Amino acid sequence: MIEYALFAVLLVLGFGFGQLNEQRHYKSIKKREQEMSVLPAVASKHPPTDTQYQQQMVIGSVVVASDYFKSFLANLVNVFGGRIRSYEPLLDRGRREAILRLKQEASKQGASMVFNVKYETSRIGGGVTTIEVMAYGTALIPAQNSVVHA
Repeated sequence: MIEYALFAVLLVLGFGFGQLNEQRHYKSIKKREQEMSVLPAVASKHPPTDTQYQQQMVIGSVVVASDYFKSFLANLVNVFGGRIRSYEPLLDRGRREAILRLKQEASKQGASMVFNVKYETSRIGGGVTTIEVMAYGTALIPAQNSVVHA
């Protein structure tokens, strides 16, 4: 009986703290996305040709863990099959955070944009689900006095 009570308490705590942590992270992400909106990050493989740029690879990486409640729900869905909705915010937060970190690195180098942006995602560990999301691309750093004339 005590085991069931402990399980229920952990489930409720996992849900509560998980929701709180997720809300805080989303609030932080939204604020930083507004600040970094001036630096475009695009998937295009073709850089602009109007200016000469120095090119530098930039990477943004983050590791995000799921809370106990979401892991429990995902394990239930795995039994019956179907879409695991409880992990979708985890992946969303990971991708957005990785892009922000990529943009921060590009900004430190004086880049005007990042192109050819790609994502890599991997699962870490076996217990509670933990994922790593890495975003990488090519930062374009304007060269001094380098307008290309066509």
